[in-house]
Amino acid sequence: MNLRKKTLDDPIIDLTSLIDVVFLLLLFFMVSTTFQTQAALKIELPDASSEGALSNDAQYLDLVIDKEGRMYVNDNQVVDDRPQTLSAAIEALAGDNREIPFTLRADRETPHHFVVTAMDVAAQLGFTNLSIATDRSDRQTK
Repeated sequence: MNLRKKTLDDPIIDLTSLIDVVFLLLLFFMVSTTFQTQAALKIELPDASSEGALSNDAQYLDLVIDKEGRMYVNDNQVVDDRPQTLSAAIEALAGDNREIPFTLRADRETPHHFVVTAMDVAAQLGFTNLSIATDRSDRQTK
């Protein structure tokens, strides 16, 4: 009989498979996570049931789009509806100031792409204070 105590070596733990599992979990959570995107343009949608206060600022931009798609910047008609033309007209009035109030007024029958084009031009130029004007709901008639 052998009564001597056997000496055992320290157990060897292979960390390779553990590291693989951790990296796979990390990859899974990175791919499955939804990232919140911040809007490049802050748009204020006024309540249609109440009137907004008019701004007393000396400088402002007022873009009006009628139902045929004709655009007017501060009561001056833009030559055509191309984004480059609208951009040049807005830059001529605003200069380098991108903090002035920018109000977009569109007829309710205006095709949607004219409004989207105007909003896109405002975002590309760097305007951060865009308001979309509405009428009070008790004044609207069909």
